[in-house]
Amino acid sequence: MLTRSISYWGLSFFGLTYDTASQYRINLFTQIHEIVFHGKGGYDWETVYNMPIWLRKFTFVRINDYYEKEAAEYDKAKGSSSNRSTLVDPSGNINKEAFKQAAPKVTSGPKAKYK
Repeated sequence: MLTRSISYWGLSFFGLTYDTASQYRINLFTQIHEIVFHGKGGYDWETVYNMPIWLRKFTFVRINDYYEKEAAEYDKAKGSSSNRSTLVDPSGNINKEAFKQAAPKVTSGPKAKYK
């Protein structure tokens, strides 16, 4: 049976109310999941759960920054390669016109004389 706080402000011990407790738990377990999942085997659930709050938040922010930077670099690389043309279309057929333009022109040079 749930009981409500009798405080006039609606706050319970350390300011955690029944309304905010469920959201706090969801945020906590989401943060633990993100660290364990994106830590690529570097952390297990129990270790992250028992971390001091300041260390868990620091770790979460660092992992988040790393993946945001990686995504930005990927988008940058993807954007710079979008102006390239390919010789093969998505169906797997060779674009003959583009192939003719991309092929190096062969010129005959001086012939080597062998002795």
